This record gives sequence, C-alpha cells and structure tokens, in this order.
Amino acid sequence: MSLKWTDTQEIALALFEKYPYVDPQYLNFPDLHRWICELDDFDDDPKRNVERVLEAIQQLWLDEARESS
Repeated sequence: MSLKWTDTQEIALALFEKYPYVDPQYLNFPDLHRWICELDDFDDDPKRNVERVLEAIQQLWLDEARESS
C-alpha cells in the first residue's frame, strides 16, 4: 500500500509504530515532513504537502500516542 498526503490517519499510525517513544507534540514540522517522506510506504510528491496536513498528521499521531498510554 502506498501512502499519499491525504492518508493522514495511516501516516500517523505508521509514524507511531516507527517512533513509539517520540512525543509528537515536540516535533517540528521540518522533521515531521522528513520522517513522513522517509516512510517505506510513502509515495507522493514531497513538495506537495501543506502545513495544515502536517498539523493534522501531528494531531492524529498525538491522539494515537495518548490512546495507547
């Protein structure tokens, strides 16, 4: 399965699984962007993202982290 910028929930889950001990609340957008683009299943234009998509992914990742603790 390839991930696109629109797959915010799936991206957040993939980040949570890859970085289980990272608190996404303190992750800056440039690092978040890089980590998303480095996901094995990510297959979209790295230049196509927008800040609101990064915000949504960060929030979903934070929600996932809170639910699992």
